[in-house]
Amino acid sequence: MPAAGRTYWLTEPCRIRRQDNSIRIERTDASPVHIPITDIRDLVTFDHVDLNTFVMSLLSRHGVTLHVLDHYGNHAGHFAPAETMSSATIIRRQVEITGDPEQRLPIARALLLATAENLSWVLETDLLDPALATLRAALPNCQDTDELMGQEGNFRRTAWAVLDTRLPAWLRLNGRSRRPPTNAGNAFISYLNALVYARVLTALRSTPLHPAIGFLHADTDRRRNTLALDLAEPFKPLFAERLLRRAASQKQLKPSDFETEVGRAALSTEGRKKIAALVREELATTVYHRGLKRKVSYEEIIHLEALKLVRLCLENTPYKPFRPWW
Repeated sequence: MPAAGRTYWLTEPCRIRRQDNSIRIERTDASPVHIPITDIRDLVTFDHVDLNTFVMSLLSRHGVTLHVLDHYGNHAGHFAPAETMSSATIIRRQVEITGDPEQRLPIARALLLATAENLSWVLETDLLDPALATLRAALPNCQDTDELMGQEGNFRRTAWAVLDTRLPAWLRLNGRSRRPPTNAGNAFISYLNALVYARVLTALRSTPLHPAIGFLHADTDRRRNTLALDLAEPFKPLFAERLLRRAASQKQLKPSDFETEVGRAALSTEGRKKIAALVREELATTVYHRGLKRKVSYEEIIHLEALKLVRLCLENTPYKPFRPWW
Protein backbone atom coordinates (compact mmCIF):
# COMPACT_ATOMS: atom_id res chain seq x y z
CA MET A 1 0.00 0.00 0.00
CA PRO A 2 1.36 3.43 -0.81
CA ALA A 3 2.96 4.97 2.27
CA ALA A 4 1.80 8.50 1.55
CA GLY A 5 -1.75 9.65 1.92
CA ARG A 6 -4.80 8.46 3.80
CA THR A 7 -8.53 8.22 3.29
CA TYR A 8 -10.79 11.13 4.20
CA TRP A 9 -14.45 10.39 4.90
CA LEU A 10 -16.82 13.26 4.07
CA THR A 11 -19.98 12.39 5.97
CA GLU A 12 -21.71 15.77 5.69
CA PRO A 13 -22.65 18.08 2.80
CA CYS A 14 -19.66 20.22 1.91
CA ARG A 15 -18.01 22.37 -0.71
CA ILE A 16 -14.52 21.46 -1.93
CA ARG A 17 -12.24 24.07 -3.43
CA ARG A 18 -8.59 24.23 -4.39
CA GLN A 19 -6.18 26.49 -2.52
CA ASP A 20 -2.64 26.29 -3.92
CA ASN A 21 -1.60 22.64 -3.45
CA SER A 22 -4.25 21.96 -0.84
CA ILE A 23 -7.96 21.40 -0.89
CA ARG A 24 -10.30 23.44 1.30
CA ILE A 25 -13.36 21.65 2.65
CA GLU A 26 -16.12 24.10 3.56
CA ARG A 27 -18.98 22.94 5.78
CA THR A 28 -22.04 24.94 6.71
CA ASP A 29 -21.66 24.52 10.47
CA ALA A 30 -17.88 24.59 10.91
CA SER A 31 -14.76 26.46 9.87
CA PRO A 32 -13.04 25.34 6.64
CA VAL A 33 -10.56 22.46 6.77
CA HIS A 34 -7.36 22.66 4.72
CA ILE A 35 -5.71 19.40 3.67
CA PRO A 36 -2.43 19.18 1.70
CA ILE A 37 -3.03 17.18 -1.45
CA THR A 38 -0.01 14.97 -0.64
CA ASP A 39 -1.81 13.84 2.52
CA ILE A 40 -4.78 12.42 0.60
CA ARG A 41 -4.96 8.88 -0.73
CA ASP A 42 -8.66 9.01 -1.60
CA LEU A 43 -11.92 10.69 -0.61
CA VAL A 44 -15.17 8.92 0.26
CA THR A 45 -18.29 11.11 0.13
CA PHE A 46 -21.52 10.13 1.89
CA ASP A 47 -23.58 13.19 1.05
CA HIS A 48 -23.88 16.13 -1.33
CA VAL A 49 -20.48 17.51 -2.38
CA ASP A 50 -19.85 20.60 -4.51
CA LEU A 51 -16.54 20.67 -6.37
CA ASN A 52 -15.17 22.20 -9.57
CA THR A 53 -12.69 21.33 -12.32
CA PHE A 54 -9.81 23.01 -10.49
CA VAL A 55 -10.22 20.51 -7.67
CA MET A 56 -10.63 17.59 -10.07
CA SER A 57 -7.45 18.57 -11.90
CA LEU A 58 -5.51 18.65 -8.63
CA LEU A 59 -6.91 15.28 -7.54
CA SER A 60 -6.05 13.72 -10.91
CA ARG A 61 -2.51 15.07 -10.94
CA HIS A 62 -1.80 13.51 -7.56
CA GLY A 63 -3.57 10.20 -8.20
CA VAL A 64 -6.44 10.77 -5.75
CA THR A 65 -9.70 8.86 -6.27
CA LEU A 66 -13.03 10.35 -5.21
CA HIS A 67 -15.75 7.81 -4.34
CA VAL A 68 -19.42 8.80 -4.26
CA LEU A 69 -21.99 6.89 -2.20
CA ASP A 70 -25.66 7.65 -2.73
CA HIS A 71 -28.31 8.17 -0.06
CA TYR A 72 -28.93 4.42 0.27
CA GLY A 73 -25.27 3.45 0.51
CA ASN A 74 -24.76 2.27 -3.07
CA HIS A 75 -21.44 3.08 -4.73
CA ALA A 76 -22.85 5.59 -7.21
CA GLY A 77 -19.57 6.19 -9.00
CA HIS A 78 -16.09 7.60 -8.68
CA PHE A 79 -13.72 10.11 -10.18
CA ALA A 80 -10.47 8.38 -10.99
CA PRO A 81 -7.17 9.90 -12.06
CA ALA A 82 -5.69 9.16 -15.45
CA GLU A 83 -4.32 5.64 -15.74
CA THR A 84 -0.64 5.82 -14.77
CA MET A 85 -0.04 2.31 -13.42
CA SER A 86 -1.56 0.34 -16.30
CA SER A 87 0.55 -2.37 -17.86
CA ALA A 88 -0.20 -3.85 -21.28
CA THR A 89 1.38 -7.15 -20.18
CA ILE A 90 -0.86 -7.41 -17.13
CA ILE A 91 -4.01 -6.38 -18.99
CA ARG A 92 -3.40 -8.87 -21.80
CA ARG A 93 -2.95 -11.61 -19.21
CA GLN A 94 -6.14 -10.57 -17.40
CA VAL A 95 -8.06 -10.77 -20.68
CA GLU A 96 -6.56 -14.21 -21.44
CA ILE A 97 -7.60 -15.60 -18.06
CA THR A 98 -11.07 -14.05 -18.25
CA GLY A 99 -11.60 -15.48 -21.73
CA ASP A 100 -10.56 -19.01 -20.80
CA PRO A 101 -13.14 -20.84 -18.64
CA GLU A 102 -10.55 -23.42 -17.58
CA GLN A 103 -8.48 -20.65 -15.98
CA ARG A 104 -11.26 -18.32 -14.87
CA LEU A 105 -13.68 -20.74 -13.20
CA PRO A 106 -11.16 -22.11 -10.64
CA ILE A 107 -10.49 -18.51 -9.52
CA ALA A 108 -14.22 -17.77 -9.33
CA ARG A 109 -14.82 -20.95 -7.31
CA ALA A 110 -11.97 -20.11 -4.94
CA LEU A 111 -13.35 -16.59 -4.38
CA LEU A 112 -16.84 -17.86 -3.53
CA LEU A 113 -15.59 -20.61 -1.23
CA ALA A 114 -13.30 -18.20 0.62
CA THR A 115 -16.18 -15.73 1.00
CA ALA A 116 -18.46 -18.42 2.44
CA GLU A 117 -15.77 -19.67 4.83
CA ASN A 118 -15.04 -16.11 5.93
CA LEU A 119 -18.72 -15.52 6.62
CA SER A 120 -18.87 -18.71 8.66
CA TRP A 121 -15.77 -17.57 10.58
CA VAL A 122 -17.36 -14.19 11.28
CA LEU A 123 -20.57 -15.73 12.66
CA GLU A 124 -18.62 -18.17 14.86
CA THR A 125 -21.16 -20.95 14.64
CA ASP A 126 -21.38 -24.55 13.51
CA LEU A 127 -24.94 -23.95 12.32
CA LEU A 128 -23.51 -23.13 8.89
CA ASP A 129 -21.49 -26.35 8.60
CA PRO A 130 -24.17 -28.24 6.59
CA ALA A 131 -24.68 -25.31 4.19
CA LEU A 132 -20.91 -24.92 3.81
CA ALA A 133 -20.51 -28.64 3.08
CA THR A 134 -23.26 -28.40 0.45
CA LEU A 135 -21.51 -25.44 -1.17
CA ARG A 136 -18.13 -27.21 -1.22
CA ALA A 137 -19.72 -30.22 -2.92
CA ALA A 138 -21.63 -28.12 -5.47
CA LEU A 139 -18.93 -25.66 -6.61
CA PRO A 140 -16.79 -28.18 -8.61
CA ASN A 141 -19.84 -29.09 -10.69
CA CYS A 142 -20.71 -25.51 -11.63
CA GLN A 143 -19.80 -24.84 -15.26
CA ASP A 144 -20.37 -21.09 -15.45
CA THR A 145 -20.52 -18.05 -13.20
CA ASP A 146 -24.32 -17.99 -13.15
CA GLU A 147 -24.36 -21.43 -11.52
CA LEU A 148 -21.61 -20.36 -9.11
CA MET A 149 -23.51 -17.25 -8.07
CA GLY A 150 -26.67 -19.30 -7.61
CA GLN A 151 -24.91 -21.65 -5.19
CA GLU A 152 -23.41 -18.69 -3.35
CA GLY A 153 -26.87 -17.12 -3.07
CA ASN A 154 -28.21 -20.26 -1.41
CA PHE A 155 -25.43 -20.22 1.16
CA ARG A 156 -25.76 -16.51 1.87
CA ARG A 157 -29.50 -16.77 2.51
CA THR A 158 -28.79 -19.43 5.12
CA ALA A 159 -25.99 -17.34 6.64
CA TRP A 160 -28.12 -14.19 6.83
CA ALA A 161 -30.88 -16.15 8.56
CA VAL A 162 -28.31 -17.27 11.16
CA LEU A 163 -27.04 -13.71 11.51
CA ASP A 164 -30.59 -12.53 12.25
CA THR A 165 -30.64 -14.76 15.34
CA ARG A 166 -27.74 -12.66 16.74
CA LEU A 167 -29.41 -9.30 16.12
CA PRO A 168 -32.15 -7.33 17.87
CA ALA A 169 -35.47 -7.39 16.01
CA TRP A 170 -35.13 -3.87 14.60
CA LEU A 171 -31.73 -4.66 13.02
CA ARG A 172 -32.59 -8.03 11.46
CA LEU A 173 -32.25 -8.35 7.70
CA ASN A 174 -35.32 -10.55 7.16
CA GLY A 175 -33.85 -11.40 3.77
CA ARG A 176 -31.34 -9.34 1.83
CA SER A 177 -32.73 -6.29 0.02
CA ARG A 178 -30.91 -3.70 -2.09
CA ARG A 179 -31.51 -0.60 -4.18
CA PRO A 180 -33.03 0.52 -1.89
CA PRO A 181 -32.53 -1.43 1.35
CA THR A 182 -35.87 -2.03 3.04
CA ASN A 183 -34.78 -1.90 6.68
CA ALA A 184 -31.99 -0.75 9.00
CA GLY A 185 -29.98 -3.99 8.88
CA ASN A 186 -29.92 -4.02 5.08
CA ALA A 187 -29.01 -0.33 5.00
CA PHE A 188 -26.01 -1.08 7.23
CA ILE A 189 -24.88 -4.00 5.05
CA SER A 190 -25.29 -1.97 1.84
CA TYR A 191 -23.17 0.92 3.15
CA LEU A 192 -20.43 -1.37 4.41
CA ASN A 193 -20.34 -3.37 1.17
CA ALA A 194 -20.04 -0.13 -0.81
CA LEU A 195 -17.18 1.02 1.41
CA VAL A 196 -15.35 -2.29 0.94
CA TYR A 197 -15.79 -1.94 -2.82
CA ALA A 198 -14.35 1.59 -2.63
CA ARG A 199 -11.34 0.42 -0.59
CA VAL A 200 -10.66 -2.41 -3.06
CA LEU A 201 -11.02 -0.11 -6.07
CA THR A 202 -8.48 2.31 -4.59
CA ALA A 203 -6.09 -0.58 -3.91
CA LEU A 204 -6.42 -1.87 -7.48
CA ARG A 205 -5.66 1.56 -8.91
CA SER A 206 -2.24 1.46 -7.23
CA THR A 207 -1.35 -1.71 -9.20
CA PRO A 208 -0.98 -2.47 -12.94
CA LEU A 209 -4.26 -4.40 -12.90
CA HIS A 210 -7.31 -3.15 -14.78
CA PRO A 211 -10.22 -2.97 -12.29
CA ALA A 212 -12.85 -3.65 -14.97
CA ILE A 213 -11.51 -7.07 -16.02
CA GLY A 214 -12.82 -9.55 -13.46
CA PHE A 215 -13.07 -13.31 -13.13
CA LEU A 216 -16.31 -13.89 -11.22
CA HIS A 217 -18.55 -10.91 -11.99
CA ALA A 218 -17.46 -10.33 -15.60
CA ASP A 219 -20.65 -11.89 -17.01
CA THR A 220 -23.05 -10.86 -14.25
CA ASP A 221 -22.33 -7.15 -13.76
CA ARG A 222 -21.33 -5.15 -16.83
CA ARG A 223 -21.74 -1.69 -15.32
CA ARG A 224 -19.13 -1.68 -12.58
CA ASN A 225 -15.46 -2.56 -12.18
CA THR A 226 -15.84 -6.31 -11.98
CA LEU A 227 -12.36 -7.08 -10.65
CA ALA A 228 -13.10 -4.74 -7.72
CA LEU A 229 -16.36 -6.61 -7.15
CA ASP A 230 -14.44 -9.91 -7.22
CA LEU A 231 -11.76 -8.84 -4.79
CA ALA A 232 -14.29 -7.26 -2.43
CA GLU A 233 -16.18 -10.54 -1.95
CA PRO A 234 -13.93 -12.25 0.64
CA PHE A 235 -13.55 -8.98 2.57
CA LYS A 236 -17.24 -8.11 2.85
CA PRO A 237 -17.93 -10.51 5.75
CA LEU A 238 -14.95 -9.11 7.66
CA PHE A 239 -16.45 -5.62 7.57
CA ALA A 240 -20.21 -5.82 6.87
CA GLU A 241 -21.62 -8.79 8.80
CA ARG A 242 -18.85 -8.70 11.42
CA LEU A 243 -19.28 -5.02 12.23
CA LEU A 244 -23.07 -5.30 12.22
CA ARG A 245 -22.91 -8.14 14.71
CA ARG A 246 -20.36 -6.30 16.87
CA ALA A 247 -22.23 -2.98 16.79
CA ALA A 248 -25.45 -4.76 17.76
CA SER A 249 -23.89 -6.70 20.64
CA GLN A 250 -22.19 -3.55 21.99
CA LYS A 251 -25.37 -1.50 21.43
CA GLN A 252 -23.49 1.07 19.36
CA LEU A 253 -26.42 1.52 16.97
CA LYS A 254 -29.86 2.92 17.67
CA PRO A 255 -32.95 3.44 15.51
CA SER A 256 -32.23 7.17 15.19
CA ASP A 257 -29.06 6.28 13.25
CA PHE A 258 -31.36 5.31 10.36
CA GLU A 259 -34.01 7.03 8.29
CA THR A 260 -36.80 4.55 7.65
CA GLU A 261 -39.82 4.84 5.39
CA VAL A 262 -42.24 2.28 4.03
CA GLY A 263 -40.14 -0.18 2.04
CA ARG A 264 -36.87 1.72 2.27
CA ALA A 265 -34.19 2.71 4.77
CA ALA A 266 -30.93 4.64 4.82
CA LEU A 267 -28.41 5.82 7.35
CA SER A 268 -29.02 9.20 8.94
CA THR A 269 -26.27 11.82 9.03
CA GLU A 270 -25.29 10.70 12.52
CA GLY A 271 -25.45 7.08 11.41
CA ARG A 272 -23.05 7.77 8.53
CA LYS A 273 -20.62 9.45 10.93
CA LYS A 274 -20.82 6.50 13.28
CA ILE A 275 -20.22 3.95 10.53
CA ALA A 276 -17.34 5.97 9.06
CA ALA A 277 -15.70 5.95 12.49
CA LEU A 278 -16.25 2.19 12.85
CA VAL A 279 -14.72 1.48 9.44
CA ARG A 280 -11.74 3.80 10.00
CA GLU A 281 -10.98 2.05 13.26
CA GLU A 282 -11.33 -1.38 11.68
CA LEU A 283 -9.12 -0.55 8.69
CA ALA A 284 -6.39 0.62 11.08
CA THR A 285 -6.47 -2.65 13.06
CA THR A 286 -3.21 -4.56 12.69
CA VAL A 287 -2.36 -8.26 12.75
CA TYR A 288 0.94 -10.07 12.47
CA HIS A 289 1.69 -11.23 8.91
CA ARG A 290 3.73 -14.43 9.01
CA GLY A 291 5.06 -14.04 5.48
CA LEU A 292 6.17 -10.42 5.86
CA LYS A 293 7.19 -10.96 9.50
CA ARG A 294 5.62 -7.70 10.61
CA LYS A 295 2.27 -6.24 11.54
CA VAL A 296 -0.04 -5.12 8.74
CA SER A 297 -3.31 -3.19 8.88
CA TYR A 298 -6.55 -4.47 7.39
CA GLU A 299 -6.16 -1.68 4.81
CA GLU A 300 -2.78 -3.05 3.77
CA ILE A 301 -4.15 -6.59 3.63
CA ILE A 302 -6.54 -5.43 0.90
CA HIS A 303 -3.60 -4.02 -1.07
CA LEU A 304 -1.63 -7.24 -0.57
CA GLU A 305 -4.60 -9.17 -1.95
CA ALA A 306 -4.45 -7.11 -5.14
CA LEU A 307 -0.75 -7.91 -5.43
CA LYS A 308 -1.60 -11.62 -5.37
CA LEU A 309 -3.48 -11.09 -8.63
CA VAL A 310 -0.50 -9.22 -10.08
CA ARG A 311 1.64 -12.27 -9.33
CA LEU A 312 -1.00 -14.49 -10.92
CA CYS A 313 -0.77 -12.48 -14.14
CA LEU A 314 3.01 -12.07 -14.17
CA GLU A 315 4.26 -15.34 -12.69
CA ASN A 316 1.25 -17.69 -12.92
CA THR A 317 1.36 -17.98 -9.13
CA PRO A 318 -1.91 -19.69 -8.09
CA TYR A 319 -4.30 -17.24 -6.49
CA LYS A 320 -5.45 -18.12 -2.98
CA PRO A 321 -8.15 -15.68 -1.80
CA PHE A 322 -7.99 -13.96 1.55
CA ARG A 323 -8.94 -15.89 4.68
CA PRO A 324 -8.41 -14.55 8.21
CA TRP A 325 -5.46 -16.29 9.84
CA TRP A 326 -5.75 -14.72 13.27
